Amino acid sequence: TNYQFMVGGQWVAHPGNIIDYTVNITDHEDPITAGLKDFAMHSEQYYMHIDPSNEVLATTTFGGQYCAWIDGVVMPVVWKRRWGAGRIFYASVGHVAADFNVPEAKEIVRRGMLWAAREL
Repeated sequence: TNYQFMVGGQWVAHPGNIIDYTVNITDHEDPITAGLKDFAMHSEQYYMHIDPSNEVLATTTFGGQYCAWIDGVVMPVVWKRRWGAGRIFYASVGHVAADFNVPEAKEIVRRGMLWAAREL
């Protein structure tokens, strides 16, 4: 649908439900992620179907303890893209309010919203 094309992906599953995982910053030059380091999360690690045209800013790597067939899969966590004249920002962190107790998660979402609003 147009919604999935616009957003750039679709959620599939969160194997293990609430687990510990690492978010790896992959683009250290982008204003959304500049100056941020990799960080730990205790939340849902999303497995998604992703549009290859997304500009990926951060990823996570799945272990095989919950689903053996995804062991080692590197999955985007944060991306941005254009849609017509608009800007789309996506982050899979933030399933629960406590996710934003992690300073890096809070800052990525803050900057991403500013970027989408053309304020960054």
